[in-house]
Amino acid sequence: MLRPSGARLLACHPLRIRALAQRPAVVRVAHRRIAVSHRPRICWFLGGHTAEMMNVVTAVQKDRFTPRYYVAALTDNMSLQKAQVYEQSLIQSGEKTIKNAHFVQIYRSREVGQSYFTSIATTLLATLHAMWLVIRIRPQVIFCNGPGTCFPLCVCAFVLKVLGLGWSSIFYIESIARVKKLSLSGLLLYKLRIADQFFVQWPQLQQKYPRAYYAGRLM
Repeated sequence: MLRPSGARLLACHPLRIRALAQRPAVVRVAHRRIAVSHRPRICWFLGGHTAEMMNVVTAVQKDRFTPRYYVAALTDNMSLQKAQVYEQSLIQSGEKTIKNAHFVQIYRSREVGQSYFTSIATTLLATLHAMWLVIRIRPQVIFCNGPGTCFPLCVCAFVLKVLGLGWSSIFYIESIARVKKLSLSGLLLYKLRIADQFFVQWPQLQQKYPRAYYAGRLM
């Protein structure tokens, strides 16, 4: 749940995100509601900041964002379990009647403590796997907020978009833990201009990275 302060900030600073997913659409984030004019395939990246991403998940209108794909690292089972519990709760509460959520695991580019030399091979493997996933899922909207697993897939989605072979709107939300500088994933997506919309949760970060949007805090 959003804390009261975070909810007030989101209400005071509504976001108008221009998302193009096959055809023009507008996603509005205000008072914790998100709406679009069609039903895009949407990917959520889970990882070290799963609680923050799940706060965003609960804000969207489930009937508009379907099917939903939750993506986590191959070695991360807890994040997907949380997403599965949440989706099951929607069925039990009657908010949805069919299972339209999918849970996907992806190779990590680099494990914690892994040497940079050996990470070359694992990064290549992760990129190939990411490209296969993008082609198979063809996501129209991608949300991520920091896990390194999101970078290869975002790059692949961006490359296909540049080549005119697909179209994915990428929204990156930097973790609340990043107060003074961006995470490595965030920095790469920002510098390479891969993300269509880039959000931070601290005003000083927005001042340091002017192309980012400050929208209050989600936690």
